[in-house]
Amino acid sequence: MPVIRTVIFDLPLRVVGGLRDAVFPPGCAHCHVRTGRHGALCPSCWSELRLIERPFCEVLGTPFQRDPGAGMVSAEAIANPPAFDRLRSVAVHDGIARDLVHALKYRDRTDLAPMMAGWMVRAGEEALSSCDCVVSVPLHRSRLFSRMFNQSAELARHVARLSGRRFEPQALVRRKRTSQQVGLTANARELNVRGAFIVPEQLSPAVFGRRIVLVDDVYTTGSTVSSATRALKKAGAADVTVLTFARALSGPI
Repeated sequence: MPVIRTVIFDLPLRVVGGLRDAVFPPGCAHCHVRTGRHGALCPSCWSELRLIERPFCEVLGTPFQRDPGAGMVSAEAIANPPAFDRLRSVAVHDGIARDLVHALKYRDRTDLAPMMAGWMVRAGEEALSSCDCVVSVPLHRSRLFSRMFNQSAELARHVARLSGRRFEPQALVRRKRTSQQVGLTANARELNVRGAFIVPEQLSPAVFGRRIVLVDDVYTTGSTVSSATRALKKAGAADVTVLTFARALSGPI
């Protein structure tokens, strides 16, 4: 057995990759049709992904139907300024984007995280280039025990790796077990997560005065990331950018 292991480890990476592809042919991460490489979508699925591109609100990342000019902010961001400094997302939370999020979150498809994180790095390029660290929205320990992994932490870990930034997985803790947000009204969601997060005292130096990218899988009403941002700002964070894979939108884009 040691001889076999030595032979395998001495093989060039392209040969090992070829052997893997022969046993597990690369397929679309959504529909599983054959593709040229692993960790990708086929052209058909890619064309159905509703990417969020400029022009959009510089604060909330909400797409504009017409280009109002550089640096414009939406009426919503002016009327109700968020707790965070800006929001960036890859795609609208419907169709294929929603399927990918659900597969990662509920079907243990952690193999999707590197691909999704790669797109998130592109969407949050400006914030990541100037941030000090990447933080994920945490699960309560009881939920983490039952689910066995945190999808937001998986995304954040790969976002940090791909962008060359430090990942601080313990910088934010969920101290209150909250109810599932799905099905709750916007007000109920906000009450559900109020005071749910805290920065541990021993981790405060990693947050104080820092520019932080806060990673979550989906942005819906913003109650969860807003509560998390308040905890980070209370601990002295200088700037918080929320970066998600998907973003729920009520109107057309």
